[in-house]
Amino acid sequence: MSYEQIFEARGTAYDLAMQRWPDARRDDFVVPLAWLEPRPGEMIVDVPAGGGYLRPYLPRACHWFGHEPCASFGDAGGAAGTDLLPLPWPDSFADAAISIAGVHHLDDKRPLFRELRRATRLGGRFVLADVHEASPVGRFLDEFVGRYNSTGHEGCYLGAGTLDELESSGWCVERAERVSFGWWFEDRASLADYCRMLFDMRDVDDESLVRGIEQHLGLRVRGDQIGMNWELFLVRTRTN
Repeated sequence: MSYEQIFEARGTAYDLAMQRWPDARRDDFVVPLAWLEPRPGEMIVDVPAGGGYLRPYLPRACHWFGHEPCASFGDAGGAAGTDLLPLPWPDSFADAAISIAGVHHLDDKRPLFRELRRATRLGGRFVLADVHEASPVGRFLDEFVGRYNSTGHEGCYLGAGTLDELESSGWCVERAERVSFGWWFEDRASLADYCRMLFDMRDVDDESLVRGIEQHLGLRVRGDQIGMNWELFLVRTRTN
């Protein structure tokens, strides 16, 4: 299934999870933004943008432009109903670009990388953050989430080949690293409800869901919060 097909089917449930627990995945956005180093007055493009979840974490002085083809998300950045590509911006429009946890649904990422390069000015930056092909997260998504959700899950994850694809698309790779953090909740029931909505999982009870997360990823405790381990592969690039 294409990105558009997947999220036309389950984007509404995903968006509901993000609205009810807006800060559960805080580090998914804060960590890549720290790598991007947005500066006052810069034009930042975000693709695919989902429901605009990155926007609250950007400095107020930056200008956010999201592109999201699926109207099933609550705030699709003004581009709902269009194709993912081509991107809607003119050449050299953006100072920086960012993509978080969306490209593993694209079998061939090079057209997106080339379009982002076209839309980013000379000397601009691009930070890509998604699941690594050798990570427990990838196995969790394909083996556990895919067993229960409405569309199945078979990700095309990042790895060494992704760096070559970025370089061949006009980006100079400056840094690449797997980064671990957590998703945080007030209790186990909230963790289960969030993941059920986010991944549109069905026919799995709370205890089985949390047990599956613990077995594949591991759980952690922080004060009175419970967290699930998570990881993204971050790549910082610059136009050349």
